[in-house]
Amino acid sequence: MIMKSLAGWRFFVAAAIVGIFFFNGFCFSQKAPNYRFMHEATSAPDVSFYDYIIVGGGTAGCPLAATLSQNYSVLLLERGGSPYGNPNITYLSAFGAALSDLSPASPSQRFISEDGVINARARVLGGGSCLNAGFYTRAPTTFGDGLGWDADLVKESYEWVEKKVAFEPPVKQWQSAVRDGLVESGVTPYNGFTYDHIYGTKIGGSIFDLDGNRHTAADLLEYANPSGLTVLLYASVHKILFRNQVGERPRARGVIFRDASGTKHKAYIKKGGKSEVIISSGALGSPQLLMLSGIGPEKELKSHNITVVLDQPWVGSGMADNPMNAVFVPSPADVEVSLIQVVGITQIGSYIEAASGENFAGASTTRDFGMFSPKIGQLSTLPPKERTAEALARAIDAMSELDDSVFNGGFILEKVMGPVSKGNLTLRNKNPNDNPIVHFNYFQEPEDLERCVSGMKIIEDIIESKSFINFRYNDMPVPVLLNMTASAPVNLLPKHMNVSTSLEQFCKDTVMTIWHYHGGCHVGKVVDNDYKVIGVDNLRVIDGSTFTYSPGTNPQATVMMLGRYMGVKMLQERLASEAAK
Repeated sequence: MIMKSLAGWRFFVAAAIVGIFFFNGFCFSQKAPNYRFMHEATSAPDVSFYDYIIVGGGTAGCPLAATLSQNYSVLLLERGGSPYGNPNITYLSAFGAALSDLSPASPSQRFISEDGVINARARVLGGGSCLNAGFYTRAPTTFGDGLGWDADLVKESYEWVEKKVAFEPPVKQWQSAVRDGLVESGVTPYNGFTYDHIYGTKIGGSIFDLDGNRHTAADLLEYANPSGLTVLLYASVHKILFRNQVGERPRARGVIFRDASGTKHKAYIKKGGKSEVIISSGALGSPQLLMLSGIGPEKELKSHNITVVLDQPWVGSGMADNPMNAVFVPSPADVEVSLIQVVGITQIGSYIEAASGENFAGASTTRDFGMFSPKIGQLSTLPPKERTAEALARAIDAMSELDDSVFNGGFILEKVMGPVSKGNLTLRNKNPNDNPIVHFNYFQEPEDLERCVSGMKIIEDIIESKSFINFRYNDMPVPVLLNMTASAPVNLLPKHMNVSTSLEQFCKDTVMTIWHYHGGCHVGKVVDNDYKVIGVDNLRVIDGSTFTYSPGTNPQATVMMLGRYMGVKMLQERLASEAAK
């Protein structure tokens, strides 16, 4: 036993939350693709013309741009830089470092929801696939039914993505114990390795290959027609331009963007009626840009002195973020380094997953970073305005004094399906580079809290299962583990004593994000089933902001698929129209 007092174990957990998701590992070289179509925006002309302008080079924008470039000229505008050459993105061994980087040039931009939960948004070509834990799994087949998706094209689009970025992960001791514990706890059947979303326990895919190299949505640009695509980095889009004459529907005609030096550029879509501006800026960026461009709730726009192009009350509504709650399990046995590989897809609306770290002799420098480290604010007990660099540095220094054995163990976590609880997004100001104001309203609806409690009970069963016996201390029952985890400050919400007596309170006190937020531009409210903005011509939104709930256990596969899927559909429709002339 490393520490015998409960107070000591609580600090153990706080430290382990810091260290468990950052670890040493051997770095393998990965050759960056030679994208001759990729440039910094400072090289852009003052005015340019394209068939398609895509705002946002993330998980949807990259596959969409690669597809449309096969037949038409495409401009892809990304506000961040390239992921290639950044070891904090490329190597699994550096996972968490990019999230911890708070510099203006970081690929991750931190934001804090009005709920007090620390979160992050991507600012890099490839989007969230450059920052996440890499889990790759498809949506349930029912997800696209109400959207009118073509099942065959959906399957083809997933496979197109998977040829570049998806792999079967190696499953070692910790992940195997969680897998067997899930089955022993009744999350059955065991479905083996599959990308499909099936009830029971399975091994999912990973965008990390067997050498520990990350493959992101930016890799899908390898499919592009180089002569048809221009990618501009550090290009911040400030506004969509419209032709807006009295008596006519507003028509998108281009965008205004600024480069890293602040110089303004204009890009227009070509005349002819079929060219389009497409927003793929994510659940925060897409509704934010629509509002900044004059499409949104009239009262909200006027409060910021924005000219109203279209009163669209649904823009920014229905925002949601899947709650994540985790239990740290200190292990008497060494565990392997692993990110998310196993998932239990339950019948009760909760997904169970796990991750683990290892004992790093002499690796104190790795503790500066982590998925929940002080450097990204997850462990801070200070109000946001008091989180100075000095205060965070003191917290990091405290962690460096801990015994290496503190970092041996793992997490079992749960994600609430849906969720049912919804929030909203409004503008903070007129600067597109600043975060908007976001409420997620975690556990506002009782159904979400019930799902969390049910998921926590399954986690308890896993920890107490025979399959998990080698990875837990016999004198640390589940209530002690819950109290340890709850006592570690994981968000800005007020804490309660003895929360393990109430799983409901545990869920509320320890809620974190799993970075799967969505909504703000829902199908049927802001866009139609072809992702065209309702009431406006030549403008679409194609990304996770259109989702009413997060698809599957991780949405990245489906967002990448959607970019490819809609690109193919748009090509088919436009080519057929041109052939008919």
